[in-house]
Amino acid sequence: MTDITNPFLTVHHTPHQTFPFHLLEAGHYEPAIRKGIEEQNKEIDAIINNPDPANFQNTIVALEKSGSLLGKASALLGNLLSAETNDELQAVAEKMMPLLTEHSNNITLNEKLFARIKEVYDNVDKAMLSVEENMLLEQTKRSFIRCGANLSEKNKEEFRKTSAELSLNTLKFSQNLLKEKNAYELALTEEQLEGLPESAISAYAQTAQEKGKEGYIVTLQAPSYVPFMKYAKNRELRKELYMAYNTQCTHDNEFNNLEIVKTLVNLRLKRAQLLGFSTAADYVLKERMAESSENVYQLLNQLLEAYTPTARQEVEEVKALAQEEEGKDFELMPWDWAYYSEKLKEKKYSLNEEELRPYFELSQVIEGVFGLATRLYGITFKENKDIPVYHPDVKAYEVYDKDERFLAVLYADFYPRASKRSGAWMTSYKEQWKDVEGDSRPHVSVTMNFTKPSADKPALLTFSEVNTFLHEFGHALHGMFADTTYQSLSGTNVYWDFVELPSQIMENFAIEKEFLNTFAKHYQTGEAIPDELIQRIVDSSNFNVAYACLRQLSFGLLDMAWYTRTEPFEGDVRTYEKEAWKQTQILPDIADTCMSVQFSHIMAGGYAAGYYSYKWAEVLDADAFSLFKEKGIFNTETANSFRKNVLSKGGTEHPMTLYKRFRGKEPSIDALLKRNGIITKGEQP
Repeated sequence: MTDITNPFLTVHHTPHQTFPFHLLEAGHYEPAIRKGIEEQNKEIDAIINNPDPANFQNTIVALEKSGSLLGKASALLGNLLSAETNDELQAVAEKMMPLLTEHSNNITLNEKLFARIKEVYDNVDKAMLSVEENMLLEQTKRSFIRCGANLSEKNKEEFRKTSAELSLNTLKFSQNLLKEKNAYELALTEEQLEGLPESAISAYAQTAQEKGKEGYIVTLQAPSYVPFMKYAKNRELRKELYMAYNTQCTHDNEFNNLEIVKTLVNLRLKRAQLLGFSTAADYVLKERMAESSENVYQLLNQLLEAYTPTARQEVEEVKALAQEEEGKDFELMPWDWAYYSEKLKEKKYSLNEEELRPYFELSQVIEGVFGLATRLYGITFKENKDIPVYHPDVKAYEVYDKDERFLAVLYADFYPRASKRSGAWMTSYKEQWKDVEGDSRPHVSVTMNFTKPSADKPALLTFSEVNTFLHEFGHALHGMFADTTYQSLSGTNVYWDFVELPSQIMENFAIEKEFLNTFAKHYQTGEAIPDELIQRIVDSSNFNVAYACLRQLSFGLLDMAWYTRTEPFEGDVRTYEKEAWKQTQILPDIADTCMSVQFSHIMAGGYAAGYYSYKWAEVLDADAFSLFKEKGIFNTETANSFRKNVLSKGGTEHPMTLYKRFRGKEPSIDALLKRNGIITKGEQP
């Protein structure tokens, strides 16, 4: 009997069939997931027992459309584990993960189902299928093979065991990191606040108040940690906070991730080798634009060579300023980097992040970012308070196309809280697809951890937070403009090293005067951001850009070091990490620190052997944005070509085909080197 109180199992009359979050309880997931598995099993049985010969519709499309209840329940569980979690939800996830993994394996390891897929693949006239249908057929067959369909019975069992362990360990890794982050607080007295801007002080006071304590509290959340490292004069406290941040999940407690890192790395290697690949990276890169480890290393090494000399100069410049202030024997340590970099930036460009904050009040930034999409693509946004949300901080918008047709629902979740992981991300609560009933539009979400409003001030963002907003909003556009028939090829379901192009191209607008002038106004006086301040933002946009590039390369090299291994890892995680990225490290090495244990992207977030994607996509976005620069940054013809050829196509064609259709040529690294000032306009790299 259907439980009429379970929002997964009943029909609700919410705007655009949005999910009724206000009715959702942790106890609703398990029955919905179990029912979803049961329903999909029946759908799979119907496919394999169909007496008609296997064809594209009765096998490939039928499989694509199966499992809608399960898809909805598991997507919601996954999304809320990141955005609004609690112990109850985590317990549900721990219980359900093995079940979900087993079910997924039962499908991809089903011999009769795979036989029908092969039958379609071998017999269908591919010339009679559309480009998208061919891609769906190709992807379906390939995903089954990549999930073990061709393995022997013995190896299939091993594959099942490995994937179950992998899903549980990724969950444990994330839970440990969230709990460790939430457990830390640094209590400060008034005397210890020297150098800190008023915005940070008031935020620390508010944190203390929220925790029912006196004084000021700093946490490891980015809006709390970053300003402290940039402005706190007390070097010992900077060191204390730096060490707390960079030793997360290494302590002798239940949140230690050192063994879990080894387990995850070894499980991914085992899975790849079961499938006939020598490394986990080979397995992953088979489905990427980069195609091979050699090509990834070629890019990373090319950038390393191009940026290292400039990065060394940048560090020397920061060191010189520190020694000028502290004496010639002063050794610049990692906990000094942000502090003295900020001082140098102020000295060189008279630019202080705090000076910009009053011009970036959150509601104005929202207006600016949404307004940019309106100018480029003609789309409009309307907040709808009748759309249920999963937390009071979340805003829900209806998005309309230029012809006023409904395009998407956009959820925006801006502030940090204990129930939310750190960082920023875009996700979908519902993908886009088309069927006989028409075009089913997507529900997408952007989730950030921005500076919160305080008792006496609205939320005033830093310039880098504005950049983050633009980045995640670029992903959201990719999701919202989706225009494909099949859900699995829709929106951001593209190769990982292509998925960052739509997000990173948006960041380019942040230093464009024409864009800043549309929204950056002083939150108290209404005065537009002065031209000379914009000029200082532009002038400083490449400040320490090479050091930042080396930091990204260090993460890319660490990722590749873990996943190009051919043998299981049994050594010391910290030692291995330091060896992996040593050629990118310019500041002194700190013994106890460890990135791998908190590197969610590559351990628990889908970027294993994929972190290079940010730099790969940066080459693409610099090259692509140079066309906007050439034609005018608000040029609607260029924007519509980008929408038509890239944003709306999802994974229906190979990314390079889509990119060349938009750009007219393959990308080159030149535009990035020029944008970053590594080479001048006339130089050849």
